[in-house]
Amino acid sequence: MESAELKQFVIDKVEDLKAKDVVVMDVSEKSNIADFMVVCTGNSKTHVKAIAENLVVEAKRANITILGVEGRESSEWVLVDLGDVIMHVMQDQTRDFYQLEKLWSEKPE
Repeated sequence: MESAELKQFVIDKVEDLKAKDVVVMDVSEKSNIADFMVVCTGNSKTHVKAIAENLVVEAKRANITILGVEGRESSEWVLVDLGDVIMHVMQDQTRDFYQLEKLWSEKPE
């Protein structure tokens, strides 16, 4: 699956579980670890975990390789690494604190 298709797959799966404030960042020019990062918010630890688990289950069902999943235990911030696309699901306060969108939008000096 090409990265644009994988990006859309991730967006569809997080939207299936009503993730809030879905933001897609093209990081292909800034990093060699991924082409896209998808950041979204869940209402609670349970919601964050459910969004991430849905993506993992659906990716396995579609035979998409999952390189890693981090943060399931605390479920304040769960990262799912699908290679060309990395998905971050966070609770509101965690997302406000880390501000990934701002971090990845800044130009290196």
